[in-house]
Amino acid sequence: MTGEAAEVAGEMSTGVSIDLLKTKLAEFAKERDWDQFHSPRNVLLCLVGEVGELSEIFQWKGEVEKGLPGWKEEEKIHLGEELSDVLLNVVRLSDVCGIDLGKAALRKLQLNAIKYPADIDYTNDYKSKKKMGATTTTEVQK
Repeated sequence: MTGEAAEVAGEMSTGVSIDLLKTKLAEFAKERDWDQFHSPRNVLLCLVGEVGELSEIFQWKGEVEKGLPGWKEEEKIHLGEELSDVLLNVVRLSDVCGIDLGKAALRKLQLNAIKYPADIDYTNDYKSKKKMGATTTTEVQK
């Protein structure tokens, strides 16, 4: 195992943070002189392509149960690789845009908690509001 691979293997056993991924991605790009290509637009387009590759995995599978029962191990490995490509591009995009992704994600969770309080039965509330004539998601949420 190379020094870099051993270092990554050691980090995998201790947990991974967004900051660690951001640092690793920045180092990876710098070592290859790829910063010149990593404009926000270019990274976004790469992300879109990776989401397409992720979507292809599910395209003809129909509804898939949680935990992926019945999937072969190599299918799960491939899924993990494509999920990782998406994650890495999201982290890289946030970095080249100067966005603290961890803080932004926590803020978004707080906003969602306000928008969708935990004490509402969304299934029944949504159905009852639809019966009362709400035609849009915004009207249903009111």
